[in-house]
Amino acid sequence: MTKIVPDPPLTTQTSTTFGSCNGSHEPLFAVRAGVSSEDALIHASILIKSAYQANAQACELVEPEVRNLLWASQHTLEMSLALIEALLDEVEARTATAAVLRRTVQADQTTVK
Repeated sequence: MTKIVPDPPLTTQTSTTFGSCNGSHEPLFAVRAGVSSEDALIHASILIKSAYQANAQACELVEPEVRNLLWASQHTLEMSLALIEALLDEVEARTATAAVLRRTVQADQTTVK
């Protein structure tokens, strides 16, 4: 059976604060509740890409002992980015499938009338 009504988009459910400088003051920033999961993943992807590029440049500028640590971070950032991109691909595929289902149902309803 084809589901006529798609699931509502996923959203963040809680607010998460950050930027407290090791607890020396109240957090300056927050991820707000109600942000769509797709938008959150897009921003996470942009942030990870920026960190990846900054880390890659740092690898070129430091001595070998520190470079090995940075390369470990580089691989972690690369894995994180791959995971986020795979999740975004899944969100986009589900959105496209839901759109096709909506058009099919609308066409069926038009035909029946």
